[in-house]
Amino acid sequence: MDFSLSNEQKLLMQTVRRFIASDLAPLEEEVESEGELAPEKAKAIFKKSQELGLYATNIPVEFGGAGLSAVDTMLLEEQFGHTTDILIRRAFGNVYEVLLKCQGSQIERWLKPCVTGDRTASIAITEPNAGSDAAAIKTRATKTKNGWRLSGSKHFVSDGLYSDFFIVSAVTEPTAGSRGISLFLVDKASPGVTVGKDQKMMGLRGTSHVELFFDEVELSQDNLLGEEGKGLRHILETLGRVRLAQVGARAVGKACHVQSLMVDYAQNREQFGKTISEFQLIQQMIADNTIEINAARLMVLSAAFSIDQGHDARDLISMVKVHAAETLGRVVDRAVQVFGGMGFCKELPIERYYRDARIYRIFDGTSEIHRTVIANSTLKKGDALFDMGA
Repeated sequence: MDFSLSNEQKLLMQTVRRFIASDLAPLEEEVESEGELAPEKAKAIFKKSQELGLYATNIPVEFGGAGLSAVDTMLLEEQFGHTTDILIRRAFGNVYEVLLKCQGSQIERWLKPCVTGDRTASIAITEPNAGSDAAAIKTRATKTKNGWRLSGSKHFVSDGLYSDFFIVSAVTEPTAGSRGISLFLVDKASPGVTVGKDQKMMGLRGTSHVELFFDEVELSQDNLLGEEGKGLRHILETLGRVRLAQVGARAVGKACHVQSLMVDYAQNREQFGKTISEFQLIQQMIADNTIEINAARLMVLSAAFSIDQGHDARDLISMVKVHAAETLGRVVDRAVQVFGGMGFCKELPIERYYRDARIYRIFDGTSEIHRTVIANSTLKKGDALFDMGA
């Protein structure tokens, strides 16, 4: 496979980097100190991103997106990693590909408005007793004469305060196990929907993570997303690419950003009459960062290439999820060490990067869950070779 970049890819990446540097990076400290992004500033960066053609690039052209390949999407997502979560969401969108399961009137009501930025969705799957075990959810949707009645609760719903509708998983056939779960499109304004507390987090300032409660919410047949009983399958089919982008590629981008700050600091900080970049132990940390970051980048691109070839990339994505997330953790930990006391100080962003990095080993499946997936697949195949769908 050839990962050399075309002129178009280089131009697209440069456009994103310039936009982040000029319009998003200046907002990061404000978001960190205020805990939110002012609505007028969110609107401004969204408008400029749209003008640059950078919003909802992962969605096919027929629905108003840019229709980028998986490889092109990952190249962009790595650049997104150079800024913070809430600014990525507002500037570049968060259009989940599971919405491509929309049919008929659902396309105009939910999918296309998401692509244009007129509506925003959040995924509501996680429950207090069903985190990594998505099949253990308790939220129920029972059939009625006109559709469905939804009851239950969710938590850790990212961006839930901002979003105006939710993609909700619910049990529709209790005796069918994982095959009895369906997905529903639920408007926040629907009677019976209550947004609970915003669960404050260690990092990811500015992004809300709310509780949701559904008290016999009346839904029509049009609220069912995809096929009844195939909700978990729909999620697993589409969230792999989300993991690859929002965890794998963005982790690489964040690690690159931290590495550049670390190198610049080491080349300018003097101790004992010379810059600390001349100390061999500092050089070792920088070298280890470079090795691990580039390994993670190649893993991301390899998995993306496999997706573009139509292969099942789930094993590759699990490996990326573990390696990229843990690489980011090690890189920011080394950065704190190199910056010393200033790395622990809120005056610099290093401690923020350190806090933000920790969630990467947890969300979209913990490292332990993905290691189990990798191990089970390896035991079935008999070796460590995952060869692009063969």
